[in-house]
Amino acid sequence: MDGRKKVEFRKRPLADDVTVVWVYATTPIQRIIGYFEIDAVHAAKPADLWRQFAAVGCIDRVDFDRYYAGATTGAGIAIRKAVRLDVPAPIADLLPSGVPPQSYAYVGSTRNALAALVHPMFQEIDFDVAASPAG
Repeated sequence: MDGRKKVEFRKRPLADDVTVVWVYATTPIQRIIGYFEIDAVHAAKPADLWRQFAAVGCIDRVDFDRYYAGATTGAGIAIRKAVRLDVPAPIADLLPSGVPPQSYAYVGSTRNALAALVHPMFQEIDFDVAASPAG
């Protein structure tokens, strides 16, 4: 969330209309720590994703290969802007179930209390977003 990471690697791409991804940090934090705006999504073979984005993915080759083991395709989600929340928020502020997603949870409009407090533009623009565990 400090701006070094420019690409989020995932096994599958997001829906085409997603523009913002909320980031949930797992144990021990167990809170939403921020969000990032999506610049583009690149679907490709894992080896091609590595060649294109290794320098900006903030992951070493061993962990990358372990993550994509057996996968024939993957997604590189290019990050336009990352924002860290001043105060991490409980997942229930974003997902009514209060249960963190294993991969993605599409949360629809960000017109909710958390989004309005975090960024004024969310009060006026109806974004489609996804929540994703930090990775």
